[in-house]
Amino acid sequence: MKEEYDFSKGVKNPYSTALKTKKVVTIRIEDETIDYFKKLSNEVNLPYQTLINLYLKDCVEQQRKLHISW
Repeated sequence: MKEEYDFSKGVKNPYSTALKTKKVVTIRIEDETIDYFKKLSNEVNLPYQTLINLYLKDCVEQQRKLHISW
């Protein structure tokens, strides 16, 4: 092993910036909603949190808006 290495001609890893980071958040979700996603997660063999994230991501991509009437 060399005592020193020359990285002056090194290239930044193009994949490191492509990875999207996830933020940990705390939200209140009703039990029946969690139960629904847990049941669905067993059917599709994905963790339920991943499934919720995919669903929310799809909502963002499709620009879905919730229509609430009181």
